Amino acid sequence: MSEQKVVPFKTNAGVSHALTERLLQKGRDYGLTAIFPFGIEKIVVAEWVHLKCRYGCSRYNTNWCCPPATPNPDKVRAILSEYATALLLVGSKSCADFYLDNGHKRIAQVRCWKGTILLERMLFLRGYYKAFSLVGECCALCKTCAYPEDCRFPQEKRPSVESFSIDVIGTLKNLGTTTTVSTQTCEAFSYYGLESRGELLTVILDKIYQE
Repeated sequence: MSEQKVVPFKTNAGVSHALTERLLQKGRDYGLTAIFPFGIEKIVVAEWVHLKCRYGCSRYNTNWCCPPATPNPDKVRAILSEYATALLLVGSKSCADFYLDNGHKRIAQVRCWKGTILLERMLFLRGYYKAFSLVGECCALCKTCAYPEDCRFPQEKRPSVESFSIDVIGTLKNLGTTTTVSTQTCEAFSYYGLESRGELLTVILDKIYQE
């Protein structure tokens, strides 16, 4: 009888190039084109992002993955302080239905969502026990969220990046990436996500910005 392999917990060990490539290989099935590691201190948390959720989004107080069901900015800073490294996930696509609420857009959202959680699980199984995902936009796993009743998919429920008060453009600037906001739905745009390591945080900064 063969001895079962024991996977050691990772704490301060970085993500190897080999593992990054393996994650990217799987991520390509979900539209990713590149993955880059960076220090968690590069992530910008800003109060104004929380205001945009509270006063500029119709999903506020209607979704388990949006405020006020998610941590406030001070709590987010405390959470991020427990992590050390992130992985920037990069993809590119077009979405003529971006501003619409229809099945075609929802399918694309769920695909990105499940891909991010899959990479989180891959990292967890390789010993990065603190791996966690933040995903782009609002949750689309259900056509209508059960909030405030119990979530129908608690194992796949993750906060959105915006709900964590993360300044996407500010974070990308810290990483040396120049971005502009897409103004036409026919334009192809880049979307970004983050994974972190041992200390692992996964963040999808999804489908708003174009290089």
